[in-house]
Order: sequence, then structure tokens, then C-alpha cells
Amino acid sequence: MAEKLVRVKKSRTIPLEIPLISLRDTVIFPDMIFPLFVGREKSVRALEEATLQERMVVLVAQREAKIEKPEPGDIYQIGTVAKIMQILKLPDGTIKALIEGISRIKVVEYLRVEPYFKVRIKELIEPREEGLEIEALKRTVTNQFEQCVKFGKPIAPDAFVSAINIEDSGRLADLIAFHLNLKIEERQAILEAIQPAERLRKISAFLSRELEILEIEGRIQSEVRKEVEKTQKEFFLRKQMEVIQKELGEQDEQTMEVNEFKEKIEKAQMPEEAKEKALKEVERLAKMPPAAAEAVVVRTYLDWLVTVPWAKKTEDNLDIKVAAQVLDEDHYDLKKVKERVLEYLAVRQLTEKMKSPILCFMGPPGVGKTSLGKSIARALGRKFVRVSLGGIRDEAEIRGHRRTYIGALPGRVIQGMRDAGTINPVFMLDEIDKIGVDFRGDPSAALLEMLDPEQNNNFSDHYLDVSYDLSKVLFITTANILDPVPPALKDRLEVIHLPGYIEEEKLKIAEKFLVPKQLEGHGLKGEQLKFSEEGLRRIIKEYTREAGVRNMEREIASVCRKVARKIVEGEKKTTQIVPADLHDYLGPVKFYYGMAEEKDQVGVATGLYWSEVGGDILSVETTMMEGKGKLTLTGQLGDVMKESAQAALSYIRSRADKLDIEKKTFEKYDLHVHVPEGAIPKDGPSAGITIASSLISVLTNKKVRRDIAMTGEITLRGRVLPVGGVKEKVLSAHRAGIKTVVMPKKNEKDLEEIPEDVKKELKFIFVEHMDEVLKEVFVNKRGGGKKAGKGKKIVHSP
Repeated sequence: MAEKLVRVKKSRTIPLEIPLISLRDTVIFPDMIFPLFVGREKSVRALEEATLQERMVVLVAQREAKIEKPEPGDIYQIGTVAKIMQILKLPDGTIKALIEGISRIKVVEYLRVEPYFKVRIKELIEPREEGLEIEALKRTVTNQFEQCVKFGKPIAPDAFVSAINIEDSGRLADLIAFHLNLKIEERQAILEAIQPAERLRKISAFLSRELEILEIEGRIQSEVRKEVEKTQKEFFLRKQMEVIQKELGEQDEQTMEVNEFKEKIEKAQMPEEAKEKALKEVERLAKMPPAAAEAVVVRTYLDWLVTVPWAKKTEDNLDIKVAAQVLDEDHYDLKKVKERVLEYLAVRQLTEKMKSPILCFMGPPGVGKTSLGKSIARALGRKFVRVSLGGIRDEAEIRGHRRTYIGALPGRVIQGMRDAGTINPVFMLDEIDKIGVDFRGDPSAALLEMLDPEQNNNFSDHYLDVSYDLSKVLFITTANILDPVPPALKDRLEVIHLPGYIEEEKLKIAEKFLVPKQLEGHGLKGEQLKFSEEGLRRIIKEYTREAGVRNMEREIASVCRKVARKIVEGEKKTTQIVPADLHDYLGPVKFYYGMAEEKDQVGVATGLYWSEVGGDILSVETTMMEGKGKLTLTGQLGDVMKESAQAALSYIRSRADKLDIEKKTFEKYDLHVHVPEGAIPKDGPSAGITIASSLISVLTNKKVRRDIAMTGEITLRGRVLPVGGVKEKVLSAHRAGIKTVVMPKKNEKDLEEIPEDVKKELKFIFVEHMDEVLKEVFVNKRGGGKKAGKGKKIVHSP
């Protein structure tokens, strides 16, 4: 070989070709004795090979400790050659070796990778440096190391003594680096620094940082110690004060507070579970310093427990006649709701075991759903609580927050019960269809337990953390539509539909409730402002379009304000509101209702529609032009209405022979169906027979009677199916000057809801098939309507 296989260092031979062990979490310095635990297979083989030869091994740190099977590129080049002093095999298969670092080396070449690393090394000779600079660095590092020990750095005493007495600057740097809590890359940087002066500078920088950290730790520990001493002192003094007050027969504020809570708990008549919980919290409060943060939390929790009603309730007013009178005083009509409340009272007279119903008032805005809840509470003689659920997206709004959260509170249900002060209030959950869902949970799911009569006697609020009985509560919910309400929640509700008010009902409501209310609210007397019946009708027809009466009340209030101003300015003392005055008070007309056509026309049929704001008539216009048999539908129609038009056309084509329509007509001509007021969306199947009549009118060139309106769904076979909103539709026909209404046979039962004076002025024809419709809607040669066959037409005349 070109060079010798060994070099001599301090009377020790260092082989140039030697096994290598990669270290994952440490760096070994020369002249250090260190226990090494070896567990990886390659490392064990390398250690065994070293013991068979010179008992020397190279120890080099890995760049990444998480690498289980490192390659040469994953290992640093600078390391330490070490002497194996002792080996001990442990029961788990690992080997404990006591090693002594000898010298810095550099890995020149990897001779073998499997089954262990074997490398060629080059020894890095440490130069010997002397002079004032190196001496100053040694003193600086030694002083810094001594200060670290004084600050409480956990360093063995013999290591500290050794560091003070070491003369060699390089060994001093290595010793201190070995005992400092440094990262692997920082230790490796010191190991790779061959010059002692450079090594000492790095050590000095690390020691400066360590001193800053130790100073901060010391300051924090001092503050904590002072706080603990203060708390212990307060606790000791308070205990002394308790003993002294006990001997003198006196009590401090905390003791008085604890005794007060105990008295309230006894008076609250809580269930055993809640009482045990409350007394346990009182005992905790008694052991806490009054100023402790936890004491505030416990005190707030106890306040809620003792203020929420557990047994107090109001006696129901079971006199049905008085309750009926109260309901009539507050609301006009609404027979179904009033009957349901009176039925509840009747059953309560017979038994107290009945479970309270969960009512849901469903209807358009402004029909009095919320105010009806107040009226029911007044009729029953109960407290009334209202909680708006609109926009709630957090489940904790219903069930409350757990006490582990800062600022935790019970849910809105328990808060409402505390406000009521009784266990049997009328509890209104307003806008149940406006609940939202997001990452904080589904509030509607939290309502399931609360609104189930079989479960709500053990309602669980996260804050109270005890069962609460809601079975005595009369829950009333309100909704505009039920579609957004989950099926599981909808199943627990007894839905009562509140339809929109008709014109006559609005007139009565205005005369009995709204006008007196607004007169009082604006400081006016009955003799100062009077509304004529026609004036109110004109407000209802031309200044509002709604199912309820909210906007009508606003218009009445607007009139009251203007009259009040005139009175204050010294003008008229008495004002009578008639239709001619409304333009001066309310401005130009805002809405126009549909009116019957002025003359009979081909392709124009009058239909009836219903919306949440009431009923109205609509004209279905059809025209025919040369084309390829295309059907065009316009007027912002919904999918269902478009399908009705398609079904009507299919029916007509299938009956072309009987209707005297040439089949080639459908191939040579395009049909265009338009429903005016195109800015308003329209949908629903009830215009089916109207569209069919309009199409047949164009295809047969027959005029449709202007005084007849119709509603009904059509099938492909020409059957006429029932529709909804009959009451609103019939009233709109009456208002528009229609004389005859055609509707499905199965809707005959709905005429019970129509006022008698309206039924006297209208002629009703009930049909089951489109053929029966066609016998009525077209103008005959003499200008009158065709008569239906015997038994086909049912005319209602009260």
C-alpha cells in the first residue's frame, strides 16, 4: 500500500480504514467519555466488527434524525474516532457501549455500505494556539459558563470543576459544548471548527444566548413564586379570620353568600338531581377565595340554577267562554286557531294529564301569527315568552354553552323560562323556517328534543348540565312556509294553516282593530278622523297588495300623521276620508287588480291564480302563425305551468277530430301562448284548462266568453283535477266583475269558506272533464254560452 495503515495519536493508533456508526440525536467530541446505545442492524454489525479489530469506531451524526436507514449522503463528513471501552448487550437486543472520543476525523471515502459502513478517514490535526486573544476568549467563555451554573443550569459539579481547570482552549470548548443544550447542527458546527479560537467564539455566542434565556426564566420563576406566596398568605389569613369570626359568632360576606344560596336552593323546589348538583357547587364556592376567577363562574352558575323556575306555575283560566271572548277581542275570524285553543281548554278541564300540544302557525307575513300567540297567553292566563329563531346558525343558541367556555350562558330556551318565571308559559318560537345550518351545528336538531312531548320532560341544557322539565310549556311556532323545516322536526308540529285575509276580512280588521289603534297611537280622537268604508276598501285594493294587513296599517298610519299635522297647524278639526281624498294623502294608486275583458275575443281566456298576497285573475293569450308546429310559451312561466301547456296541447292534438281541427294545422302553424305581466313569475298547474281553452279558441276560431273565469289542472286524457286557493280565486273573480266560475268538481267542498253574499252573485260550474269546460266557455251563435248536457253541469246557487 502507498501509505501506512495507522497513525499515532497520544500513544494510540488510529486505523485509516475503520467501521462507521451514524448517530441520530447526538454529536461526540474528542476526549469525552459517553455511553452509546446501539440498536440499528448496521450499527450493531459495525460495533461488532470494531470489537474484533482495534476496538475503534468512527462516530458521525446524521443530517436528519428521522432517517431510519441513512445513505452516505445523509451523513456529515466530519466526525470523531472513538475507543470502545466497554460493551453490554441488553435483553431487548440493543447494545450499550461506553466509548471515549479520541480525535476529529474527516470521512474521505466509503469503502463498504453493506452490511455495515466502513470508511477511509483522515485525521484532522488541531493546531495549538497561544497569545492574548486566545487567553481572553478562554476567560470570557469560562466566566459565561460559570454564570450559567449560578443561574441554575443543571451541570454536574465535576464537569464544572474540569472546565475551570482546563488549560487547553480546544478541550475547553469541546467540554462546554458537550454540556450545553444545543441543536445537532449547532454541535456539528462546533465539531467542524478546527481552530480553537473559532470554536471558542461559537461557544461564547451560544453561552450569551443561554444566559439571556436563563435570566428570563429566573424572572418568570420569581414572579410566579411571589404570586404563589401571596395566594398562600391570603389563604392562611382567611383561614385565621374564619376561625376568629367563628369564635366571635360573626360571618364574612362569603359565608353569608353561601348560606343565602343554600336558602334559595331549598325554596326553589328543585328535583333531587339538580339540588345535589347545586349543593355540591355551593360547597366548592365556600372553599374558594372570593376573588378567584373560578368563584365567579360558580357564582353565576348558582344564580341561574336558583332563578330558573322549577315548580312555580300559573293557574290556567279554564273558562271557555271568557277565553273565547278574549280571542275574539284580539283577532278577527281565525276560527280554526280559536277552536283548537278552546278544545285544549276543554280537555284540560277534564284531565290534567294531557300533554301540551306543539302548535305551528303557518301562513304569509302579516296575518297575525305572532300577535295570536300573545292573545292565546292572555286567554289562558299564562306568561308569554317569544324567542326569534330567524338567522340562528349555532346549536349552542338553543342548548347553551358548556361552562368550560369563557362567558358561557344557557340557551335561549332556559333564558326564556327564567324571564317567564313559571314552568307553564306560552312559549313562542318565531320564524322556525329561518333557521340556518353551518359548521357550528344544526339548531333544528336541538329543537327535536325540546318540541317532542314524549321527551321534553328531560330537556338537557349544556350550561345547566341537569335535566329540565318543559312538558308543561305550551309551545307555539310560526313559519311562512314549511319547506325549509326538516321532516323530523315537522313531524313533531301540529300545523295550523293561516291563509291570507280576503278584502271583506281586511275591511273588518281595519274597522275593529287597526283604525282605533292608529288613532290612539297618533293622539287622535274618533271625531277628529273618520274613515269611510269605501275609503278603506280603496286603500285595500289600490294601495296594498298583501296577504296580511301590515302594509294596510302603515297606510292608515300615514293618513293619521298628515291629519295630525293639519290639526296642529289649525286646519280642519274633523276629517272624513273618502276615496277622492286618498290621492292627496297617499299619492297615486300603487296597484291595479285585474278586471274582466271588455268583449269576447278569440284566443283570450280568463284564468284565476293565487299567491301569498291573495288571488287575482289573469288573461291567457294565444295566437297562431305560419310555421312548423312549434309551441312558444312566454310570460315568465315556471316549469309546472309550461308542462300544463304541453299537456293541454297534447290533449288537443289527440282530440283534433272531435274538436273539428285539421291535423295538418299542427304542422303548418306555430302557436304562441303568452300570459301578460311578464315581469311577475308564474307557476302551478291550475291554469291548465285556461290554456287549453285559449289554444282551442285560436285553433277553432271561436270566441271565449268574457264573463267566465276558470281554474283547474288538465291531464293528457282531458280530466280536470282539483286545485288550491279556491277562496282567494273566487273572491278575485267577484271583484273583477266575473259572473261565472268554472272549477273542478272535487273543489265543490271548498265553497263553504266563501262568504254568502259573494256566492249569491256568482254562478259556479263544476266539471270533471275538459269536454264539459268547452260546452261553457265559448260564445254560441246567439251570443250566449253553450249549455252542458244533463248531469254534467253543477250550478251552485245558495
